[in-house]
Amino acid sequence: PLHSPCKQGQFISQPFMYPLILCIVGIAILGVAWLPSLVKKFPLSYPILFVGLGALLYAAGLPLPDPNPLASPTLSTHLTELCVIIALTGTGLKIDRPFALKTWRIPLLLATLGMVLTIALVALTGWLLAGLSGAAAVLLGAVLAPTDPVLAGDVQVGGPGEGKEDAVRFSLTGEAGLNDGLAFPFVYLAIALVPAAATWAGEVPHWLLKDVLYRVVVGLAAGWISGKVLAYLIFGLPKKISINSRSYGFVAVAITLVSYGLTELAEGYGFLAVFVAAVAIRGYERTHHYHREMHDFSDQIERVLIAILLVLFGGAIAHGLLKPLTWEGAALGLLLLGVIRPLVGWLTLGGSRATPRQRWVIAGFGIRGIGSFFYLAFALKKANFPNPESLWAITGFVVLVSVAVHGILATPVMNWVDREKSRVKRAER
Repeated sequence: PLHSPCKQGQFISQPFMYPLILCIVGIAILGVAWLPSLVKKFPLSYPILFVGLGALLYAAGLPLPDPNPLASPTLSTHLTELCVIIALTGTGLKIDRPFALKTWRIPLLLATLGMVLTIALVALTGWLLAGLSGAAAVLLGAVLAPTDPVLAGDVQVGGPGEGKEDAVRFSLTGEAGLNDGLAFPFVYLAIALVPAAATWAGEVPHWLLKDVLYRVVVGLAAGWISGKVLAYLIFGLPKKISINSRSYGFVAVAITLVSYGLTELAEGYGFLAVFVAAVAIRGYERTHHYHREMHDFSDQIERVLIAILLVLFGGAIAHGLLKPLTWEGAALGLLLLGVIRPLVGWLTLGGSRATPRQRWVIAGFGIRGIGSFFYLAFALKKANFPNPESLWAITGFVVLVSVAVHGILATPVMNWVDREKSRVKRAER
């Protein structure tokens, strides 16, 4: 029937569905182009508007594809995966600050110590409060701990060379780029603990050697090498053989696919490699206009993918994604966003040079989003976790609340950060 979501692969048989999808995608792309500028001055983010649009479209009973991620696990995994890796490329390309352990100390602390503590606290809370199994609790911690590079544009640095790189924005941008790759070892740990015969003593040694040490080292090395090679092909080769550079925006896609694909073939962490490659390329001829072109092109692709995913997310909510949510699961999500992340972030940055106000802002803006959807879809494809509907409900609830709350707070808080920065500069004069 026309007034029910069609099953995957059946949309061609329904004559109205394909053109309807084209119209919706076209409207979503127009929204991506206009909404960020329209809502920039208001305490509102465009992602929540797309979620609302998706909920309305699916609640209206239009003949649209089934938005339930459990109904199409492969599509859910790869669509969210593509969105995240494109976002990671754009994130790496827009950071002006050269990489050094000293100058990158805050994002490195947040993406390592801060994330591990968050995973541990979320897993413990999920086990004690929500009654999750050990494997499911670890998985939920790994899914919800990393901040998102996709939906956090309002609190990140500006484009290449724009100069909008204060301590708060740089820290949040660097953290979002790093922790999407560094959360992966804990996803693999959760997968390893799923079999009934699995024990911590039996699985942890193999996990430490392969999923932590080997995959992280390969991700870092492959990202750095591919970044250096691609940087030469982008900036050095055209000067020698006169390659036309007018379409170099497409190179952003090449950076993403090459670095990610090669790293995954070597069984390393592709997310980490993509970000490292983009940072390495950004460090090559730092003032070249190619950086801006590549960033802008990747940003446009990212926004189109965001629009599609958020509409589907809204549709999933309209079709019962949150129905399995219990009060314990909701409490876990609220504790993560309101207590665990702010507290862990504040404590992690205790020895840094960030001021107390900067520490609170950085700690408070741990936005969750598309990356969490990917990790969960990936893990559920790899192993049979108990109650996958509940895991999706908790994750969906956290992302929904995060998008709404952080979207409302981002503009006024960032404006306050800018005013504070201006006030400090005036006082120093």
